[in-house]
Amino acid sequence: MTVTEAPVAAPARRLQWMTATVREVIAETPRANSLVLEVPDWPGHRAGQHVDVRLTGEDGYQAQRSYSIASAPESPSLAITVERIAEGEVSPYLAGEARPGDVFELRGPIGGYFVWTTALEGPLLLVAGGSGVVPLMAMLRHRAAAGGTAPATLLYSSRTVDDIIYRAELERLGGEGGARVVHTLTRTQPPGWNGFARRIDRAMLEAVGFAAGARPRIFICGPTPLVEAAARTLRDIGHAPNLIKTERFGPTGGSQ
Repeated sequence: MTVTEAPVAAPARRLQWMTATVREVIAETPRANSLVLEVPDWPGHRAGQHVDVRLTGEDGYQAQRSYSIASAPESPSLAITVERIAEGEVSPYLAGEARPGDVFELRGPIGGYFVWTTALEGPLLLVAGGSGVVPLMAMLRHRAAAGGTAPATLLYSSRTVDDIIYRAELERLGGEGGARVVHTLTRTQPPGWNGFARRIDRAMLEAVGFAAGARPRIFICGPTPLVEAAARTLRDIGHAPNLIKTERFGPTGGSQ
């Protein structure tokens, strides 16, 4: 009898802290900035992953938070988008004070569950609230860069039109190659607004989403109440639970 041993899984790559230099700061909203970074040792990432950022003060005090990656895997530069949280230790600097040439520590990429590639079959349904749009934007950017053709819909909930992160780019991406972007504004709407004007609910998901029979891959990211309600509703509509992936953050901005 021949005994065949199962292959031994390779050990997980140990994440090392790397030096990130700010190359460009892009104002996305009054409270959110995107930082385009130069990371010489960056190993590459998949759309939906995140990084840890560590800041060290002059007195040696360190603060660390996690942020979703905003850039497509195909991009030559790494980008994160940070919304400023007043009581935060890291986000006020990243979203308000960071300037080109600034340096901080970063490690990643992190995460293998909440990821999407164009190789996956089926339509793509993305549901976002606030800065939860960041990892979903990486997916849309990856889809565009890789020439993906699967239908894709982003349903994005913001408080006001000024709070819409990536507003101009989303308008462009929503009109290309079978992609669609649908907005809902929960607090105030500008004159002539013809989008939704309430929190995401069942009627909205049924109106803009895909039929359960199409078996879309669903990614939901945002504040915990929004994520839980949307995931529960989509399951009630008949979508397969194993095709629904969620990422959430709490009232402090979660990862900040």
